[in-house]
Amino acid sequence: MNRDQLAALPPVLDVPAAAKVLGIGRSLAYELVRRGEWPTPVLHIGKLIKIPTEPLVRLLGVVTTPTDDGDSA
Repeated sequence: MNRDQLAALPPVLDVPAAAKVLGIGRSLAYELVRRGEWPTPVLHIGKLIKIPTEPLVRLLGVVTTPTDDGDSA
């Protein structure tokens, strides 16, 4: 994924989408979550598993906030 794609991600991801961000398979991602070894916070909402995007992107060391390239007064 490039920086623009990372910046366009929603605030939370499902496990397959989070796995794609890390470049791993969904089976491994679910296994890491199950074992408590996923490298960022994991939200369990009933049967849903959601991964907050911001810590995931920070883990990659990518800055996705736009820079101000315009003229400032």
